[in-house]
Amino acid sequence: MNAPTATAHLLPEIRLRPVPQAFMDALQARFGTQCSLAQAVREQHGRDEGSMQAPPPSAVVFAESTQDVADAVRLAAQHDVPVIPYGAGSSLEGHLLAIQGGISIDVSRMNRLLSVDADDLTVTVQPGITRKQLNEAIKDTGLFFPIDPGADASIGGMAATRASGTNAVRYGTMRENVLALEVVTASGETIRTGTRAKKSAAGYDLTRLLVGSEGTLGVITEVTLRLYPLPEAVSAAICSFPSIEAAVRTVIQTIQLGVPIARVELIDANTVRMVNAHSKLGLREEPMLLMEFHGSPAGVQEQAETVQSIAQDWNGNAFEWATTPEERTRLWTARHNAYFAAVQSRPGCRAISTDTCVPISRLADCLLDSVTEADASGIPYFLVGHVGDGNFHFGYLIDPDSDDERMVAERLNHQLVARALAMGGTCTGEHGVGIHKMGFLLDETGPGAVGMMRAIKQALDPKNILNPGKIFEM
Repeated sequence: MNAPTATAHLLPEIRLRPVPQAFMDALQARFGTQCSLAQAVREQHGRDEGSMQAPPPSAVVFAESTQDVADAVRLAAQHDVPVIPYGAGSSLEGHLLAIQGGISIDVSRMNRLLSVDADDLTVTVQPGITRKQLNEAIKDTGLFFPIDPGADASIGGMAATRASGTNAVRYGTMRENVLALEVVTASGETIRTGTRAKKSAAGYDLTRLLVGSEGTLGVITEVTLRLYPLPEAVSAAICSFPSIEAAVRTVIQTIQLGVPIARVELIDANTVRMVNAHSKLGLREEPMLLMEFHGSPAGVQEQAETVQSIAQDWNGNAFEWATTPEERTRLWTARHNAYFAAVQSRPGCRAISTDTCVPISRLADCLLDSVTEADASGIPYFLVGHVGDGNFHFGYLIDPDSDDERMVAERLNHQLVARALAMGGTCTGEHGVGIHKMGFLLDETGPGAVGMMRAIKQALDPKNILNPGKIFEM
């Protein structure tokens, strides 16, 4: 297995394809005020939360229906113009960048909840609804949707990037929780994949193919999801440790014992300081686990006692309990805001972040070696992790005007990913490949697997108009 060797290996060239005036005229004639050419709007849709930059799209179409999406894609296909789907703009790997030009299709106005089936524990939504909007809309049903990436991302974007979050250790990722899709293909045709049934052996699993395809195989216009009953009892706790290793060993033992913990997050001491400053908390500034337990009152108590005993074996401090919904919300909001707390800690910085994932047995080794390298570099960083499933995030906080700092951060990123791959892990647990991890994908899967992906892309999008230049180059 070869580790990545150079930034150029990771980043494709910006090659803007022509956008004919005839296409722009047809687009404006069809969409009128739903089509914006304003510079500020185009710039907003030409960037995400990551550190990469590219020229903005030539236009932004605010789709309000599946038919709008189909018509926009059909026009683009007729003129060989790239199309970049846009939800909430919260991705981190350059998914939204128009590196080959084209137009952005913003689906944020397609934000309706279409149906809820409480008996079958499913919900069907449009792609622009966000995870918070969805849970607010179904709160009176006694059900909830557990997938919770740090940002209030759109459901369509979460499906497109195969997102997960703090609950993945108990409830899985978007891969396990998307049952069916409606998708507009590269020709402008609308298709449906999957059903509301919990399983199917009918043909190719197109739903799983499209979930995680990052807008390169189709534009998602409808999503059917699994829901879960709200747990009878919920309990949250924090526990500080003398070292990162002690915290991680506690998690490894918890998972290996089969404790059905709902959430277990690692935050290193430096990041705890950032979170305290940003969220006005008084957490002990040591490596910390933030945990949550779901189930019956007796089950939650048993889980908590088991984990508390394990933590004590690794010199963890006594659990500090968040006993009210308000206290739990405050803690988890602070955790979700860790990225923004870190960026705020160095005004004007940009974060180069990664999200490797390794088998749980290798988590401590991977983390400790990576921390040692990051400390030696002198670059400020943050570290958080969904460590119950072996997934963690480093974010290197660089001066955007310093080429030296960028090179150091990229080197750290390369070394971290190479280490994860050598341990049987992956270059991305949940952010997706986008632009930034294209070289890493080749290192992880090899040219044969990437060649198969290219063949699928060529078959489904022969003109290469759907979010081109992402995942791999054609």
